[in-house]
Amino acid sequence: MSNLLRARFGGLSLMSSDTTPLPLKGALVGGAATVPAASADAARAGRVRARPGGRVGSATRRDAALAVLSLAVILGCSALIVVLAADRPSFLSSPTHPHFYPHWLAGPLGGLWPGLVRSGNTLRYVFTFAMFAMYASYLLGLRYVPRMRARWAIGAIVVVHAIFFLSPPLSLTDIFNYVNYGRMEVVHHLNPYTTIPVLEPHSDPSFDLSNWHQLLSPYGPLFTLLTFAVVPLGVAGSFWALKGVLMLASLATILLVWKCARLLERDPVQAIVFVGLNPVVLVWGLGGDHNDFVMVLFIVLGFYLLLRAGAERGRGAAALAVGAGAAFVTAMAVKASGGVLIPVVLLGLARTPRRLLQVALGMGLAAVAVALVSFLAFGLHLPDLSTQGRLVTNVSVPNLLGLALGQGGLTDTLRTLLSGVLVLSLLGCGVLADRRRELLTAAGWASVALLLTLGWVLPWYVLWVLPLAALSRSRGLRVAALTLGVYLVLAWVPLTSKVFNAVGFHPEKTPLGQLHQRYVRELLY
Repeated sequence: MSNLLRARFGGLSLMSSDTTPLPLKGALVGGAATVPAASADAARAGRVRARPGGRVGSATRRDAALAVLSLAVILGCSALIVVLAADRPSFLSSPTHPHFYPHWLAGPLGGLWPGLVRSGNTLRYVFTFAMFAMYASYLLGLRYVPRMRARWAIGAIVVVHAIFFLSPPLSLTDIFNYVNYGRMEVVHHLNPYTTIPVLEPHSDPSFDLSNWHQLLSPYGPLFTLLTFAVVPLGVAGSFWALKGVLMLASLATILLVWKCARLLERDPVQAIVFVGLNPVVLVWGLGGDHNDFVMVLFIVLGFYLLLRAGAERGRGAAALAVGAGAAFVTAMAVKASGGVLIPVVLLGLARTPRRLLQVALGMGLAAVAVALVSFLAFGLHLPDLSTQGRLVTNVSVPNLLGLALGQGGLTDTLRTLLSGVLVLSLLGCGVLADRRRELLTAAGWASVALLLTLGWVLPWYVLWVLPLAALSRSRGLRVAALTLGVYLVLAWVPLTSKVFNAVGFHPEKTPLGQLHQRYVRELLY
């Protein structure tokens, strides 16, 4: 133990990394100061060693039992939810209905346990308590799983990704909107940025599976081009191909989080558990097949390249910084939400003019490339963000704030004020990154600010915060990310509506709430 580096870094125990640490002196991403290099003996060991057998800390049998229990509950409840969704049409899989549930949609687990739960009401209770159990186990796992061998955490993450890959689409029907927008262009020669889906031939097999029929595509040009690429596979093939892409994007993000944690001399196991086993992201995000995984992959890639640039010199460092800038713009070209981090990154690099210029060059080159590709594919048309920006979910923080203020929900005035709050928050995060040299922390808080000011918030959006919080020095940011997860679970589990009815809370029944709901229905059908 005498030759181990011990420190406390934002609430995480730090020990020697898996390889000889890269010299990150002067890097802005990880924090104001970097941890000194670990001893050569520990570096040659090839893994973190706090005691023989590869364990970190003095993991007792009780600790090991709690770690195994937490992993078992997460894996078991994930499998239960997927098997229930694949069994028969239900609210668990939105595209299904009593007269439509083809085998290709149910997946290989369809009919695995027929009649497991027949009552829709019972199914709501099972799903709700499964989510509660998973999130409690996730919190338990954050404490105890890192004390075990890394292979346990890695194995659990891979297995749970495989479970949700085999799942029918959970939650909403976004993946079929992706498929439908792609088929509009490739099959019917209709630009999804200028033509709403209701104008395409309704005989297209993806039309009835999609639902945003009155909405121009809000998705970024690069992701839309990806949906074009899978069209030749047919609707079923496109569905499974996109599921595979999203699963691989999630796993690649977790791998980059591991690599970043090692570069920052932080516990990589705790970092990947924080990101890769979050039940909100697993069930509503990975199970729901949402493109946020691709966006977040490029965001984390950008920070990884910045970290590597801090360890290199000369042309190598410059190339990495240029690549980082390109990665951030690519994230925005997949989904516009990624763009909120760009001003934070640029402001955070203000004290290193050369690095700022390199990153800005990468952003500029990527922006020109994306603009050219987008122009060739879609002309001078952009994703429809303005229409989507007017949508409101009943349980979003802005809508709840409007209710608390007696306005009946999110008003246009309040929306404008919150937009101003977001701009000021981004500027403040940029100043934080500049003065404290904590770019990851600043970017994490910027993502939190976006979630708290959006009128249309869906549960898997917490993914925007998780990798940044996992790598940040800030314990407060991690607590905020976990608290957001609790809020989203409570807001979105099926039994919440029963609780709302019991206490007489009906945000959708105020005059403004009814207006919001009518606007959503007009876009859906």
